[in-house]
Amino acid sequence: MFTFISNLFKSNTAHFLVEEQDPMKKFLIVGLGNIGPKYEHTRHNIGFKILDAFAKKEDLTFTTQKLGDLSTYKLKGRTFIFLKPSTFMNLSGKAIHYWMEKEKIPLENLLVITDDLNLPFGSIRIKTKGSDGGHNGLKDTQNTLNTTKYNRFRFGISDAFSKGRQVDYVLGEWTDEENEKLSERLDKSIEVIKSFGLAGINNTMNSYNGK
Repeated sequence: MFTFISNLFKSNTAHFLVEEQDPMKKFLIVGLGNIGPKYEHTRHNIGFKILDAFAKKEDLTFTTQKLGDLSTYKLKGRTFIFLKPSTFMNLSGKAIHYWMEKEKIPLENLLVITDDLNLPFGSIRIKTKGSDGGHNGLKDTQNTLNTTKYNRFRFGISDAFSKGRQVDYVLGEWTDEENEKLSERLDKSIEVIKSFGLAGINNTMNSYNGK
């Protein structure tokens, strides 16, 4: 009798450990941006801004760790690991690869959040693959992961700049009009992240693309 109970306990314990470590229930959500106050409120840092808005809403705290600031959020049996790389935009892939390996995150559970000049301000486009579109953060991620097939969440910043002023525009701060609309857009972005973990990438694309 004792042997039966002992074996049953071991069996249940093993099952519990498998549940706890199930990689399919862990997600790496990466907001791209540049570190430092100089870049904090720039359009290029929308990835950081979305994760900061999520942290504020859910009372989360970021801690500085290797290659970035991290925070963890749990929802309905899922674990979301938020990463703001400290490598600067052009070396984003280094931090992403490191934390994917360390946390054993499968590629399909990675979501990279970035700004997009080709989309109207505040619009959302989620994709499972694609080119870097000239974005240095995505370019380094693609080169480091050696694939273009990873989930990305593009947040539109529009292309309202004159010829030759793209860098100034991207690294410029939001206008007063944009700031007034950002709050609602950030709330929508938080919904996207939760949906990615709970409903999956395909349902999330169907629900939020173009919204």
